[in-house]
Amino acid sequence: MRLLLILFLASAMAFAQSPQTSSPPSDKAPTSPAKTGTIAATDATASVIPAGSKIPLLLKQAISTKNAREGDAVYAETAFPFVLNERVLVPAGTYVQGRIMHTEPAGRAKKRAEILIHFTTLIYPSGYTIMLPAAIHNTPGADDKGVKDEEGTIQQDKDTEKRVEDAAKGAAVGGTVGTIAGAAGGGFSGARAGGLVGIAAGVAWALLKHGPELKLDVGTSIEMEVQRDIPVDRTRIAAAPAA
Repeated sequence: MRLLLILFLASAMAFAQSPQTSSPPSDKAPTSPAKTGTIAATDATASVIPAGSKIPLLLKQAISTKNAREGDAVYAETAFPFVLNERVLVPAGTYVQGRIMHTEPAGRAKKRAEILIHFTTLIYPSGYTIMLPAAIHNTPGADDKGVKDEEGTIQQDKDTEKRVEDAAKGAAVGGTVGTIAGAAGGGFSGARAGGLVGIAAGVAWALLKHGPELKLDVGTSIEMEVQRDIPVDRTRIAAAPAA
């Protein structure tokens, strides 16, 4: 009995002292195959139109400060594909919708007509639609107009030469009328004084006339600038083939 007890104790001590093997801890967390597949699919199909991108447009309707109102819709169309990293992100013929944010008709003297347009939507030929903030950066199709600020306000150019011409015509007409009226009432002296008064009146009339209204015709070329990064799903850009 004692011998059995000694053998049992010896076996227990030998087992306790034997080295235990275990796998080393892993520093890497287990990866979910499903999650990895989702990220890969997103990366493979997503692109971004970067902020600051310039896209040429053609207006689809005429706009004039004579009758435009704040809130009126604006319609345009891309004139050329926008390509980034050898991929077409905005094809030609994509519709662009916007809105008139502010309009200022022409006034007297130095007050020039101006209009502010913001673009809000891209509608691809496939029907895929994305929202965007964009403004007018340039008006290459309108020689007598320019963009005056970062918001994209289009302003009618100064018509200095036209005003000078009108002033000259007004002076000539006013001087003639004044001379005739003065001659009738006071001879040579009256004619001279009447002529000077008529010239002054003619110049004042010309300079106080309203300046020209700002008008953008159908097909006018303008350049749109995207104001923040716009994510695009490339799988939805292309139109479905005709049946």
